[in-house]
Amino acid sequence: MFNIEREGEEHRFLSYKDENCVGCGICVNVCPTDSLRLGPIVPIARGLIEMDFISCNSDSCVLCGLCSTACPFDSLSLNIDGVSIKDLATYPTWDVKSEVDDEECMYCGRCYSVCPRDSIIFERFLPNPVDLVRGEIEINTDDCIYCSFCADMCPAGAITVKNIPKSTSDLVNNSIEVDLSKCIFCGICKRVCPEDAIKQVCSTCMWADEIPVPEITGNTFISEESCVNCSWCSEICPVDAITITKPFEGTLELVETDEKVCKGDSCHACLDICPCNAVEIIDGKSVTNLDFCNLCGACVTACPQDIRVVSRTAMNLNNINSESWNEILNSLLVGK
Repeated sequence: MFNIEREGEEHRFLSYKDENCVGCGICVNVCPTDSLRLGPIVPIARGLIEMDFISCNSDSCVLCGLCSTACPFDSLSLNIDGVSIKDLATYPTWDVKSEVDDEECMYCGRCYSVCPRDSIIFERFLPNPVDLVRGEIEINTDDCIYCSFCADMCPAGAITVKNIPKSTSDLVNNSIEVDLSKCIFCGICKRVCPEDAIKQVCSTCMWADEIPVPEITGNTFISEESCVNCSWCSEICPVDAITITKPFEGTLELVETDEKVCKGDSCHACLDICPCNAVEIIDGKSVTNLDFCNLCGACVTACPQDIRVVSRTAMNLNNINSESWNEILNSLLVGK
């Protein structure tokens, strides 16, 4: 993490958050003063080197804000007089989106499980099972032989049996307990007991009209600060409750030659650096699933064979008012 601050007619403050950076090098590509440098991103991503993906020469940096504008992942932020340029009407803004429809979300948690950046905050509130089942259970300790059949067979793990003596003078120290907060009154314990020591009655069906309908509530929230718009969450959502807009449109290809070929498992630099978990090694070759790729180009930068080619045809960056900025930012696109 680095900060660069400069006083003058305006107070300008540039900050870099390495935890958001994906090592794509977009900021390096657009820097007009060549003040930004990429570190050895693959060893950094693999945890072999402890350093930031990006470094900056504070002597040559003019705090123009191009890097902050171009970064789709909020790793670089330029403030002018205490206000982020992302909030100023005169600066370009990314029209990307990561939203969860609270009305549609069913709180299954699948999005939370697959997010490669841990950007989804998820909590689910389940009803108390005790409020949904009714019944009675009683164990005759005079007849019980503490064989543990009931505990071993209980599908809810509601029965605890202790039949181990604590000392030679206490050869019998038995106990059996039923946790009614777990018991579903299924009757397996009663049927398996060799001594008929368990009495059990399930009254859930008889009381069905009075038992409340299970209501599952919760919260699902995507942190836009760390989200890389990979679409894993929206692709896996079973009710289409998540909307993701990616920063770029285009393709990413593997272009091999006789001299340069993908090393697959012996290299896998692209797999290690990809912030989207979009890369797999299949049949010894690197394969990128564009459904989950955000076209950031980190894998292109990391590839030691220089055979990965990203072709961005459009970007969702709006309000570019400066001709010079428009030329520099459009250099990120193919044919522009």
